[in-house]
Amino acid sequence: MYEYITGKVDEVAPAYAVIEAGGIGYFINISLQTYSEIEHSESAKLYLHYVVREDAQILYGFATKAERELFRLLIGVSGVGGNTARMIQSTYSPAELRNIIGTGNAVLLKNVKGLGLKTAQKIIVELSGKMVELKGDDKVAGAAISVDNEAFDEALSALVMLGFQKTASEKVLKKMFKENPDLRVEEAIRLALKQL
Repeated sequence: MYEYITGKVDEVAPAYAVIEAGGIGYFINISLQTYSEIEHSESAKLYLHYVVREDAQILYGFATKAERELFRLLIGVSGVGGNTARMIQSTYSPAELRNIIGTGNAVLLKNVKGLGLKTAQKIIVELSGKMVELKGDDKVAGAAISVDNEAFDEALSALVMLGFQKTASEKVLKKMFKENPDLRVEEAIRLALKQL
């Protein structure tokens, strides 16, 4: 029903955004992937997926069409709801997810909070052929860039030793080192701690 929304970013958090368009504030559920794209923006364009249930009407928003298409593929799998799909997309970038499904790595996929091994296996079986059709989006896939940097490696191992999840720490650090490749270890850890 709704294709996209463009408007002022009134409020943004890692799990949702409030976009004001035409004098109305729309509460939109987002992934961490989309959050990282719009967190410092004054205005944004989000591609929407609209869900109508007996007890609720829910909007999910995505920074790119590719991310929305991936969400739709995920919720098409029996047993995967909107929140689970959003959690998967918050944990892995589209490029990482394509790689996980392509290699059939159910163990890595079940690391997503609330996702069991059977559901992870079902996602891989049902989406293995469909992921090839999904066009990659360089803007979103940029989160999967490899960082060959000693400071990055040291900061990542320090965060993991502090008890933070490796995938979340990696995502935050990759974004920081992409913006500033000359970050020192302690500076990177300090900045990452504010975002984790």
